[in-house]
Amino acid sequence: MFSNLNFHQSPTGARLAYHHLAAAGTPRGIVVVCHGLAEHARRYAAFAEALSKRGYHVYAHDHRGHGETTAPDASLGRYAARDGVTKVIADVRAMRDHAVGRHPGLPVTLFGHSMGGLIALNTASTHPQAFQALSVWNSNFNPGPAGRFAQAVLAIEKILKGSDVPSTILPQATFGAWGKSIPGHRTLFDWLSRDPAEVDAYIADPLCGFDASVSMWQDIFRLAFAGASKERLALLPKGLPVYLVGGGQDPATNKGREIRWLGRRMMDAGMTQVTTTIYDEMRHETLNEIGRERAVADFLAWLDRFTA
Repeated sequence: MFSNLNFHQSPTGARLAYHHLAAAGTPRGIVVVCHGLAEHARRYAAFAEALSKRGYHVYAHDHRGHGETTAPDASLGRYAARDGVTKVIADVRAMRDHAVGRHPGLPVTLFGHSMGGLIALNTASTHPQAFQALSVWNSNFNPGPAGRFAQAVLAIEKILKGSDVPSTILPQATFGAWGKSIPGHRTLFDWLSRDPAEVDAYIADPLCGFDASVSMWQDIFRLAFAGASKERLALLPKGLPVYLVGGGQDPATNKGREIRWLGRRMMDAGMTQVTTTIYDEMRHETLNEIGRERAVADFLAWLDRFTA
């Protein structure tokens, strides 16, 4: 069952907490799931069930500084004392290798939502032969001048109070601002979804909604600026199937514009199998949105095309 908690030791020193659901019937492939910021892998149970029914083995782990994963250098809200980006990518590779070791010979799709999408794209370009498909949902790889300003603010915060404590400014500039941007918002987390039950579940979840450290925010911006650079995209196989998803009412991706930007960026880099889908009425968490069934069905139809 996906709710069962498992552990896998990563070469980085992290004890990765992960959830697994086996494929029902004849296996078609493996999907490795990367969750978003200030949440955890267990929230992807419904998505895993849909994938399993379609014939996919699902593996979803808690990233460093999240959920029930532990590491000597990664307290809650922190990837690592140093080299956080390198380590969080290595953990994804470790989970991929673990899955392939259990189910050899199957194609592997790397899926990432929001921060998980940042991690997924950077992992795919670091290990370009390790994945046969890539899907990025609701991620912003184009933070622009505002992102550069945020990096400067984080550098000042690091000098003034260190890197292993929560940032004071970034939660207000991101989660806080996005929450206030929703007209008539009921809570400051309404930017996640139009479904009040899903929003309330997120708020009530003790493993969700924490403030990330200064160092984690710095690592997130490193992932964002590096991931869609010409140099990193050039490392990806030109024919890699890529499926991008965004919400037309998602403040975290400029109402889906940054997803479209990423799609154009990839095609300009010579990638030939890039599909971009924007659900105009949806906010940030497509998998927890009203109408999620359509989004999952669209993804499965795309996934089936290259695993047939």
